Amino acid sequence: MKKMTTFIFALAIFLGMFTLSLRELRNWQLPGNVNHADSTMGQIIPASTNLSTTELPEKISLYKSRETAITRGIADVSPAVVGISTTQIRYSQSPHMSDPFWRFMMPGTPRWFQEKAAVIGSGFIYDEDGYIITNAHVVENAVDITVTMADGSSRSAEAVGIDEKTDLAILKITDPGKYQAAELGNSDEIIMGEWVIALGNPFGLFSESKMPIATAGIISSLHMDFGFQQPGRIYQDMIQTDASINSGNSGGPLVNSEGQVIGINTFIFSGGNNSGSIGIGFALPINRAIGIIDELRSKGFVDRNYSTGISYRPNNPRTAKLLNLGSDVGVVVVGVKDGSPADRGGVEVGDLIVGLDGQRIQTDDDIFSYFNLQDLKKGDQITLNILRQKKSMALPITLGETVAHSKP
Repeated sequence: MKKMTTFIFALAIFLGMFTLSLRELRNWQLPGNVNHADSTMGQIIPASTNLSTTELPEKISLYKSRETAITRGIADVSPAVVGISTTQIRYSQSPHMSDPFWRFMMPGTPRWFQEKAAVIGSGFIYDEDGYIITNAHVVENAVDITVTMADGSSRSAEAVGIDEKTDLAILKITDPGKYQAAELGNSDEIIMGEWVIALGNPFGLFSESKMPIATAGIISSLHMDFGFQQPGRIYQDMIQTDASINSGNSGGPLVNSEGQVIGINTFIFSGGNNSGSIGIGFALPINRAIGIIDELRSKGFVDRNYSTGISYRPNNPRTAKLLNLGSDVGVVVVGVKDGSPADRGGVEVGDLIVGLDGQRIQTDDDIFSYFNLQDLKKGDQITLNILRQKKSMALPITLGETVAHSKP
């Protein structure tokens, strides 16, 4: 049995060596007919063939192999990013005002006092004439504004317009010249999960590094509505990202991998006493922001003076029965001003308003809450959902001024 095992083992070794020998014989060539194998081409090329350098694959350097869409996006937008430093005037209540004895003994003590506070933020140049987009809370009540450019130099800037409601502001560099502007993207085409970059001035590090600070992440969610927030801001249709956004990033650009600005970094959620990023940050979509920015640039403010021209009263079971409304919820139109947006939209006395833009209206408080939580301005359109003689209707109303009818 041992002899048989030894014989089989020896035979296996012999066959293996014989196979390798045959493989080597197949590669032997006679002199004068030698072919050269180009390992980079992956094929046999005759020795007589003349190869040009353009036919050979380009040798990629180690540096180029590290370039990605993220690094290119950072390189494209960084020259347009600025750090913003402001000195703001803030009003605080005197600490003595909480002491009733002090108020009695010192009745003339001012209840409020002014103080100066240094605030840092970010922004980006969106027009080569030096116009900068940032957040309103970065520059509101500022007595001086300084921007740090990507090359480390500093420029003075002035506020062109501030809209506290949407937390947007536009600045202008006072030094004339042509500046590199960022390319604006289309926030309506954002893809859930795509890579994005947050650029800015977190904790004032821009001034130390002489270049924007970059963090990367993905689009975590879209169309996040937070409604009315203190102090008087409305955040709607926000972009959520896990790219780190920290104190000082406010107003900086959120950039896609094509180097286009798709949002304006605005605020974060932080856990407990932690004031830093926990991976939940929010940005204003650029498509929504640019309409506000254009109006701020042309007027210096956003025109929210509008009217509907509707007078109404709460509905109740008695009113519903008396007017045969068919429902005891909503509000009843008791007056429509001539030449008003409601008049032009076809609203009539006796209509029962049961919804606004598809949101159910049960009481007059619902109407107040709706207008308070929306960022509506002159020229915007809303849809009134009404019941007229128990028939449902949807009437589009364009907010604006009441124009009196001319008399014949």
